[in-house]
Amino acid sequence: MTKITLRKIVTSLIGSIMPLAMFAGRDNVAPQAKVSVSDILGIGFEARNLVDGKVMYANEGEWACKGSVTSWGVMHLPWAQLDWDNEIDVDRIVLYDRVSELEHLAGGTLHFSDGSKVSVTAIPNDGSPKEVCFPSKKIKWVRFEATDGAGKNIGLSEIEVFRTRGENTEYVEWVDPYIETTRGRWFYCTPAARPFGMVAAHAFTRNKNQGGGGYNYNFNEVLGFSQVNEWMVSGPNIMPVSGGVNPTQGMDGWKSEFKHESEIIQPGYHRLFLDRYKTWVEYTATDRVTFYRLNYTSDKNAKLLVDIGSVLGNCSMDKGALLRISDKRIVGEFMTTERFWGGPDSLKLCFVLDCSVPIKKIDGWSEKGINPDVEAISGNNAGMVLDFGELEGSEVLFKIALSYTTVDNAIENLNTELPHWDFEKIRKDTRDIWNEMFGRIAVEGGSQAQHIKFYTDLWHALLGRHKITDVNGYYPDYTAGPYVNKRTAAPMKIRRVPMDKTGKPTFNMYGFDGLWLTQWNLNILWGLAWPEVLDDLSACLIQYADNGGLLPRGACSGGYSFIMTGCPATNMLVSTYMKDLMKKTKPSHAYEAIKRNHAPGGMMSYESADDLKFYVKKGYCPGNAGKTLEWAFQDWGLSRMALRMGKKSDAALYEKRSRAWTPLFNKNIGLILPKKENGEWLHTDPLNGQGWVEANAWQATWSVSHDLPKLVELMGGGDAFCEKLNYAFEQARPTDFVHAYSGGYVSYANQPGCSNAHLFTYGGQPWLTQYWVRQVKEHAYGGITPDKGYGGHDEDEGQMGAVSALMSLGLFSVTGTEYDSPYYDITSPIFDKITIKLNKDYYSGDEFVINVHNNSADNCYIQKAELNGTDWIYAQLDHVDFAKGGTLNLWLGNMPNKSWGKLKYLGFKTNK
Repeated sequence: MTKITLRKIVTSLIGSIMPLAMFAGRDNVAPQAKVSVSDILGIGFEARNLVDGKVMYANEGEWACKGSVTSWGVMHLPWAQLDWDNEIDVDRIVLYDRVSELEHLAGGTLHFSDGSKVSVTAIPNDGSPKEVCFPSKKIKWVRFEATDGAGKNIGLSEIEVFRTRGENTEYVEWVDPYIETTRGRWFYCTPAARPFGMVAAHAFTRNKNQGGGGYNYNFNEVLGFSQVNEWMVSGPNIMPVSGGVNPTQGMDGWKSEFKHESEIIQPGYHRLFLDRYKTWVEYTATDRVTFYRLNYTSDKNAKLLVDIGSVLGNCSMDKGALLRISDKRIVGEFMTTERFWGGPDSLKLCFVLDCSVPIKKIDGWSEKGINPDVEAISGNNAGMVLDFGELEGSEVLFKIALSYTTVDNAIENLNTELPHWDFEKIRKDTRDIWNEMFGRIAVEGGSQAQHIKFYTDLWHALLGRHKITDVNGYYPDYTAGPYVNKRTAAPMKIRRVPMDKTGKPTFNMYGFDGLWLTQWNLNILWGLAWPEVLDDLSACLIQYADNGGLLPRGACSGGYSFIMTGCPATNMLVSTYMKDLMKKTKPSHAYEAIKRNHAPGGMMSYESADDLKFYVKKGYCPGNAGKTLEWAFQDWGLSRMALRMGKKSDAALYEKRSRAWTPLFNKNIGLILPKKENGEWLHTDPLNGQGWVEANAWQATWSVSHDLPKLVELMGGGDAFCEKLNYAFEQARPTDFVHAYSGGYVSYANQPGCSNAHLFTYGGQPWLTQYWVRQVKEHAYGGITPDKGYGGHDEDEGQMGAVSALMSLGLFSVTGTEYDSPYYDITSPIFDKITIKLNKDYYSGDEFVINVHNNSADNCYIQKAELNGTDWIYAQLDHVDFAKGGTLNLWLGNMPNKSWGKLKYLGFKTNK
């Protein structure tokens, strides 16, 4: 393709026993077994067909017995047995009857080598899956004996056996993608992706932005498969179909039911069966390419819908164009519009789609109707139907490479990352990448549910924030203004990041949801095991500032979305710098970008420069206490960076700004409340969210993390501080510490309250921090079902997952690792042993190990600690000690040790 707008070219042309969520993510181990059967019908119906992976094909890949039926009705009932070389733990088996309804194996008994057995009834007669779940068994073989059926040559299409999670389980199998999918956002569950990859494909079952949009476990119809699920960007949508389908009817016309029983879903891979089209769909991904494997089991024409004109989540695909390049390739582009949270009005997505089999015919559609037998199509509501002809039992592979810049770059992404058709290789490579990333934090002990939740937490924390850079370093820039109502119609500029000596990009550009208050989650977690992520994102943030002047709050594919408030990029940049992780951008250059954005006209006061001027003069943002505390913390972070750089006057200036919030402390109520410009209280109701940002006084007073000694003093000392905070947690306990925006006393469903449980330490009562962190972890974040897990509404591309993970590890940082000497707050981990592998490109040590003695649900209180064999009396751990590697030993008990847990940093002086 030449570098010419594709649209111009086209225009010129024309239910189970155990919780269901427990079963997501695991692999079928039946293919590893030796298979034996009572008898076979003959050639083509061998025993090995039971585990060959060819499922729900009529008379193919099936085992059938050579049966007989007597004149008085007695029929031959066969058996099949699977034997493994070594003992395995299993708790789930899925049986598929033969597809033909003339022979029906209706029921039977599973016999296990441990002497137990399980009755199986009501096996579907159309080949659909029959799931059998049971308490975990350690076995060497399982035998299925038929006890009921109809017809003569009864048998099965497949037997799938799934291990119980345990010591030999790979990290990807611990992840449960189903968790909280009934409440998550459109981009929440995207299995076909690599960490931070450009593509993040998913089957979507509910076309809704939030509140259970995207892949929703409760909805059993697939509407399509979207390839990009980035912050307010989606598409293109593809849908395998067969037979006659009218694409102008949209998703309601082409959707298909599917069943979870036949589904395998895990990081990097998803398999499901489209019941309507009798088609297996498997898909995986590289960074920039989605790879599909389809198996059409019916004899109807196999087709693929390519939709570039629908509404997906909270954006629309418009002005699309598709062009056939050869009998196996099409290219396309479209604009995405109508973003709910602002940002660029229109963004371009380009792609190339290659098929492994020839496309025999293409029908196009648009707002004008169906255009049969076309080479190209353009317009709104546009798409193509790729017809492969009759492919019963045949495999179709196709791959889709994306680019935010040009079709040429999409092709280069494809040629670089996926020049072959080996699906299993890409699936394995992607699995290995996820296993390596998860494996940087290995945990031992704890319950199975805690392991599932921990690695699902890590999955979410490493899944969002997607690359928008092509393999050759090109990326889109939409930062040019002017901005109207937080939106811009800026044209795209194609830029290129700096390249290294080998011709590879030195860093990536990203699109991402808001960075708001990430000082209490991602900034900490990423720095522990994935410091390269902080380094890469820091360089990306500074590039945004170089392009458009502003540090992004939430960057929408090269443009600004202005989501939330303040300048949250400051917290990430300062945290990266203070931990000596900033290698891909010059710290001095980063500092100037932050300083510029803390001045009137910068991102901190984007909504009102006058408010920032008032804040500098009077110490608070008029009408908004939330902004005041957020600005103050960001100013404090900038002051720490300035001080380390030797910029003493700047450090003094920004530190003074950061400590001027005190006029908002209401002495009568004992909490921070918003004030009007004239100094009067906006209101005096501490549960009223007016004058806050998604919070209220009870939730967010405590967020002056940098100035806690002053807050303790204003509240009357450490005991009064802890008493007031403890009251808030007691009030929030009945609702599991979860509320909607600005509701209740404490809410761990949203960012403003993420540090609250850790603050008792700063009032001199670290045992209450240890207690309440465990309570929040169990009740707010302990769920592992499709409707529980993160509080319901603001997981925000891994932020709540990161808080949950940090609580599991017993590490946190109230100051967001931005203090002069960055440090971590120590609480009691839920695991017995934690091993964090240190990235040698950033840290001198090999690993940091936390050993937890006498750990249990009741034993949440730290009795004593040792760091590298020496008594450790502090409730804080220095980052420099972590970076060198070492061992932290913690001993727990069921009663507080009130003499352990002194403050090394930010200590208060006296109780009043």
